Amino acid sequence: MNSKNHVNRINRREFAKQTALAGAAVAFSGPSPVSSSDTAGPLCIFSKNLQWLDYGRAAETAAAMGFNGLDLTVRKNGHVLPENVERDLPKAVAAAQKAGLRVALITTEIDAAENPIHRRVLETAAGLGIGCYRMGWLQYDHSFSIRDNLKRFRVRLAALAELNEKTGILGAYQNHSGANLGSPVWDIAGLLHEIHSPWLGCQYDIRHAMVEGANAWPLGLELVAPYINSLDLKDYLWVKKGGRWQAASVAMGQGMVDFNDFFTRLKNLNVKKDVPLCIHYEYDLGGAEKGSRRITVSPEAVLVAMKKDLDYIKAVLGAR
Repeated sequence: MNSKNHVNRINRREFAKQTALAGAAVAFSGPSPVSSSDTAGPLCIFSKNLQWLDYGRAAETAAAMGFNGLDLTVRKNGHVLPENVERDLPKAVAAAQKAGLRVALITTEIDAAENPIHRRVLETAAGLGIGCYRMGWLQYDHSFSIRDNLKRFRVRLAALAELNEKTGILGAYQNHSGANLGSPVWDIAGLLHEIHSPWLGCQYDIRHAMVEGANAWPLGLELVAPYINSLDLKDYLWVKKGGRWQAASVAMGQGMVDFNDFFTRLKNLNVKKDVPLCIHYEYDLGGAEKGSRRITVSPEAVLVAMKKDLDYIKAVLGAR
């Protein structure tokens, strides 16, 4: 036997063993998870943060931590590559189902109805019973006015809404910070109001809304509330680096987001109770936060941190 292959095989076996042990450890490291009825919509982990694991181990690990849903990356450098979607997405969904998880949504780079690969992704996902997908971001073109940009966005989004209806899957546009459509929230809310399609909505991200909206973010939330079909949960703090203030992601409950207040606002605005809630991990987890295939810290350290955040959200929801 080739000694190098033998070493790699041992390393893979040892890694699998360590991951399984870490998963078992986190499963019993905290209070019993609340039931799905207590949390309404599925509590999903963003699979970007588990890309250091294959489909089966990612699903088993997520279930061991107490998640009941999965937001699966189907994009460049994701868990599933778009060009291989017909072959690989069924495998990923089967692995999730075997672990007792529901693939509630997928995260994609879909931004144009005429793209044939985008169509294949939606048709495959819908055929597997996946109900929602996160779209790719649209960038403002500063050679046009804001109003002209919005007109151009409207055409693209309306075409995607039609494609969503044909394929039978909901589209969700995330309000991501930066010079993107959706960053100020009012822009995507206005377009969704104009297009008025049940097949197109917003994946509302409280962290990005607060970063861009400061004290005004509740106004944007109220405006976009009727169109929210999924939620991203994460926390942040303002920190000074190199003489400049910037938003830095932190563990749940350690930052600026008051999740109890946020969930109260969602309830008062009659946001649907059954929308997927997706936990994103964007603080330092040895590369897991960046979707790395290899992590530089122990699997146990990553999973303990992840479960701590999940338990925090469950505690907030369970106390309501």
